[in-house]
Amino acid sequence: MKSLFITTLLVIAVFISNSVYAHHSAAGIDRTKSVTVEGTVKQFKWGNPHSWLDVEVANSKGGSDIWNFEMNPPAYLVRSGWKSTSVKVGDKVKVTGRPFMNGDPGGIFVSLTLENGQVLGAGAQPSQITPTQPQR
Repeated sequence: MKSLFITTLLVIAVFISNSVYAHHSAAGIDRTKSVTVEGTVKQFKWGNPHSWLDVEVANSKGGSDIWNFEMNPPAYLVRSGWKSTSVKVGDKVKVTGRPFMNGDPGGIFVSLTLENGQVLGAGAQPSQITPTQPQR
């Protein structure tokens, strides 16, 4: 009986530690700066826990870099007018984000401007959402 209890505790500890390891912070993001790049959508992942946008951007060396932008989950993006089909591979876009502190191309997504001028934002942050009051 005692060994079953210990085994159960170990299994629970492994699952908890994996969950904690899988979550990450935004410690590597410079929230005091913003960067805007223009390029072509290479990939758009509409999914949980985060959506992702990869944009191919011309660099100063005559080549291109892939900028990776981490986005909010779909539930938040929808509040800003997003759909899973809002962005497609090959679309020309202008993206604004909070850059990585280490200088890697990418960061946390802030907004996107489509070729037709439509601007799509990041959606409400979880801390900005206020619960609705019950009707009386």
